Amino acid sequence: MAVGAMSLVLLALPVTAIAADEGADLFKTKCAMCHGADASGKTAMGEKMKIRDLRSAEVQKQTDAELEGIISKGKEKMPAYGSKLSKEQISKLVGFLREAGKKK
Repeated sequence: MAVGAMSLVLLALPVTAIAADEGADLFKTKCAMCHGADASGKTAMGEKMKIRDLRSAEVQKQTDAELEGIISKGKEKMPAYGSKLSKEQISKLVGFLREAGKKK
């Protein structure tokens, strides 16, 4: 029984790593031009638009649903991505933001 449970854990690890990589890749292609590769907002466009650091406590305290809503529907100057990305992709972006927040 323990061997079976351990096998399931080991099989899940690569899937989690793949999901994290997909979130990072999506962020790089869709978000980094304004938010920066590290989500700090330290880009020419980010500074011009006064984009907040997505790793900040202020952003990180938002729920996953709130972050998904902002990505989907847009907010202020940020465009909506709900018609451009799947729900799964948006969820992966939120996962990337959570990981980025841990690295600050």
